[in-house]
Amino acid sequence: MAKHVREPDYSKLSIAQRIALVEDIWDSIAKDARALPLTDDLRAELDRRWAEHERDPSSAIPWEQIKKELLEHDE
Repeated sequence: MAKHVREPDYSKLSIAQRIALVEDIWDSIAKDARALPLTDDLRAELDRRWAEHERDPSSAIPWEQIKKELLEHDE
């Protein structure tokens, strides 16, 4: 008989802790990124976004700025 594994209640973590957790998970996925297939649709979307960024680089918001604003909101 399989044991029931309870899902963690992430809402008990602060936003800063949840962001750190997501970053850790994302980093672990990035290590194996080559194993993920890049579909034609995804490639087209990436190309579209890159072209948009090249047209107006100032429209991008750096991750560090987003992270800082999220962490300030949690305090």
